[in-house]
Amino acid sequence: MSDTLHIVCPHCHTTNRVRQADQTASPDCGSCHQALWTGAPVALNAAAFDQHTLRNQVPVLVDFWAPWCGPCKMMAPAFEQAASTLQPQVRLAKVNTEDEQALAARFNIRSIPTLALFVGGREVARQAGAFRTAADIAQWTQQALRTP
Repeated sequence: MSDTLHIVCPHCHTTNRVRQADQTASPDCGSCHQALWTGAPVALNAAAFDQHTLRNQVPVLVDFWAPWCGPCKMMAPAFEQAASTLQPQVRLAKVNTEDEQALAARFNIRSIPTLALFVGGREVARQAGAFRTAADIAQWTQQALRTP
């Protein structure tokens, strides 16, 4: 088993090889030299979505949301806080379904907010509806990762 992971930069979307032991030591991107872990979700468009879900060797938790959605706005601060709790074990990302309608259709997003957890490019868990707290988001994510 390799002691390195592929981690996609949240800024330039370049794939970086990072030693597992260095994950918690705030590694920087080899291309743009910015932090690979910011403690905040990364906004994704369609191209960046595929890069992050297919190339990251850590799970990616995606919040499908829209700017007009009240529950989405209510959950946004909790999702932001969950990023600092779950990273670097999980990358958190946001997809604006108004801007990325084809991506929302591709994943059959019927209600928002919807959280989808991707591992190795494959969706492994989904939750429609808003969570109230960062702890709830973290707990759901960790439970989904433990479930075979």
